[in-house]
Amino acid sequence: MLSILDTRYREKYGFSLVENLRYIQEYGVKEFLKLEKQRANLARKLQNPRLLQIHFHTFRHWKATMLCHQTNGNIYYVKKFLGHKNIRNTENYIHLAEVIFSNEKPEYTCEPARTVKEAKALIEKGFSYECEIDGVKLFKKVK
Repeated sequence: MLSILDTRYREKYGFSLVENLRYIQEYGVKEFLKLEKQRANLARKLQNPRLLQIHFHTFRHWKATMLCHQTNGNIYYVKKFLGHKNIRNTENYIHLAEVIFSNEKPEYTCEPARTVKEAKALIEKGFSYECEIDGVKLFKKVK
């Protein structure tokens, strides 16, 4: 029943009833109505009705997708960031990122480490260990 209502609501208003209900449940009706009024005012001032199609949950999807891409699909990091209890919910963002960024080849920054102190510093900066050549450990990080 809810899915039928949600479909009709989406057709009429251009966004999901379920998404709005989740937002209202989390932040309250007053906050929801305040955001809706701000969005409507902005759309009117800029004379851009497409702004009415952007919702709070749209930004959540965008951030999660970008985070997934930036961490090379680290689903556990994205899961923790979003506060999901079930990894299956987070998988939606992984698939979306794969579709959007499928043609991109990642570029890496590479750094050598000769001592444990250098290796520790690189790991703290977000580098990951790749291999060892002639006693020098090589680390990489996506640019």
